[in-house]
Amino acid sequence: MTVFKDTSAVQRCRAGGEQWGLRRAIGALALLLLLALGTPARAEPPLLILDLPAQDLEHALQAYSRATGMAVLVDRELTRGRRSISVRGRFTAQEALAMLLTGSGLMARYARSDAFTLQLPAVSQPPVTRGASARNAARINNSYAAALQQAIETSLCRSPLTHPGSFRALVQVWVSPQGLIEYSRLVSSTGDEQRDEALVRSLGAARVERPAPSSLRQPVTLLLMPDTTGTRMECTAGKGAWGG
Repeated sequence: MTVFKDTSAVQRCRAGGEQWGLRRAIGALALLLLLALGTPARAEPPLLILDLPAQDLEHALQAYSRATGMAVLVDRELTRGRRSISVRGRFTAQEALAMLLTGSGLMARYARSDAFTLQLPAVSQPPVTRGASARNAARINNSYAAALQQAIETSLCRSPLTHPGSFRALVQVWVSPQGLIEYSRLVSSTGDEQRDEALVRSLGAARVERPAPSSLRQPVTLLLMPDTTGTRMECTAGKGAWGG
């Protein structure tokens, strides 16, 4: 007996299955493409070429706003008497602002990506202590103050322009728990704009090699005094900048 096979139906089924599989693969590919398009890579912030000289902070912020398009919302009383350091080079808007505020004692708080306001660093103050606890806290603070002084003097020794003993200046610093100076403010000028700028930059490189005590009140105010003895002061590694 001869059996006749209708292979056309089988071929049609195979062809239909292959087409369905192809359509499913194309659909999956389209879905992957849509997913890829729906999650674009985050663009890097653009670099801006800035040339902002050291000046009054209010004027510096105005120049910064014009150069970057950032909106500045700040009380003039907060910027009164404060200065910026120069910002020259290629930076993102946020990098440039952080540099601009170095030494001002202020920090930026962003309301949105293109707008910010300025404020004093929020520092929690320790509770008031009395009696033996107060004396112990004073001893710890004095010991930490010596470590802080040495860290700052060592940092100042890195530049002939800020060599300790050659100028007078009053500065305030906010120190992080890790010993880094997060913010600083030059309260009184050294009398030399270039030295002022070098001074606040060097403060940002200082690191205290011991943890801050819980009783430390911030900001810490430091008076840098000129040498009146006429003796040469050596900056020696491992010793304070005063050569002590």
